[in-house]
Amino acid sequence: MQPSMRRVCFVALLAAGMASRAAAQKALTWDEVRARFERENPTLLADKVSIDESKAQEITAFLRPNPQFTLAADGTQIAPYKGVWKPFAGTYETPTISYLHEREHKRELRLESAQKGTLIVQSAHADLERTLLFNLRGAFVSTLQAKAVLQFAKDNLAYYDQVLDTSRTRFSAGDISQIDLDRLELQRVQYEADLQNAEVTLRTTKIQLLTLLNDRTPIELFDVTGPFDFSDQLIPRDEFRKIALDTRPDLKAAMEAIDKAQTDHKLAVANGSTDPTLSAWYTHNSSNNNSYGINTMGFSVSIPLRIFDRNQGEKLRTQLEIDRTEKLAGAAQAQVFSDVDSAYAVVQSNVILLQPYKTKYLKQALRVRDTVFFSYQHGGASLLDFLNAESDYRTVELSYVNLIGSYLIGAAQLNLAVGREVLP
Repeated sequence: MQPSMRRVCFVALLAAGMASRAAAQKALTWDEVRARFERENPTLLADKVSIDESKAQEITAFLRPNPQFTLAADGTQIAPYKGVWKPFAGTYETPTISYLHEREHKRELRLESAQKGTLIVQSAHADLERTLLFNLRGAFVSTLQAKAVLQFAKDNLAYYDQVLDTSRTRFSAGDISQIDLDRLELQRVQYEADLQNAEVTLRTTKIQLLTLLNDRTPIELFDVTGPFDFSDQLIPRDEFRKIALDTRPDLKAAMEAIDKAQTDHKLAVANGSTDPTLSAWYTHNSSNNNSYGINTMGFSVSIPLRIFDRNQGEKLRTQLEIDRTEKLAGAAQAQVFSDVDSAYAVVQSNVILLQPYKTKYLKQALRVRDTVFFSYQHGGASLLDFLNAESDYRTVELSYVNLIGSYLIGAAQLNLAVGREVLP
């Protein structure tokens, strides 16, 4: 095969591969985007390791103190005795084992404190996921909004091209002047700019979404799909408050911090108690004159006298920590109510604004545009009237699309405030 033919075949195969890949790439739904995010987002995966680290600290917290081994030797001859030097003849050896016995359930309390610390870390991880999912949802909604704006720009440009075709026919028939045709053709620049801006915005939102997904898929092959609409059915605000109190992970973390502070105070009190050290040893003394005392054993108990240090500082600190965490939990609860109320107000306001658009304004704007265009075609309306009607229609349609985007972002904000998805 000639080199030129090989190149042609290679290009054909490459094009076929890219075409098949594009055909195989389907638009992702929100559930699919979320599942991929939970599998691939590096920030979320890195933070998840902190849970395993906290569980490893539970192992450390429950470890027993290590026993101590001591080997002592004494009685070694360092100078000749009566001309005889036997350095090891009188040496005696004493191996000793000692162990610190922890009282007042210190080890169990350390484990309990570490386990409650793990619960806080898990709640903090869930709170991070909640925040990142809001960012993901925002990028997803922005992509849907950009697609809607792009489709509207395409439809608007296609409609305006039909207007230009009709106007050119009327100009050829002498029905309109050259200046009117020029003004119509110049107006097309605005629609071309709208289309170009919409394409750039769509690419930008896709880049943001791909970044959150840690995905290297080419932008041209990546797409998402989902309902771009609003629901006017809202449950009462108090219901959202109740759900948030049961669900918000940051509030759970605040309540768990109180529980851990109480355990830490118990541990501080226990650490103020005395822990004895138990020792036992064996002694081999070959130089002992008592033939029955060459091999002996001994025992001892060492008890620290907690006269000055009874862990007073930690007892006071942990008691104060309980009070501090209780105040922080109260602040977290107030923040939950504030977040829910603010997000609910935004969603409710968007619903109020969207309802007349859907039931009235969209139909009116379309009817006015088509009526004025028909009248303009038949000489019953001026060019300025038609351009104004077209501009009003474009403004109403874009306002409606942007309001739906605001509603969906507000719904995501309400989901963030509640702690789980309550609005689609």
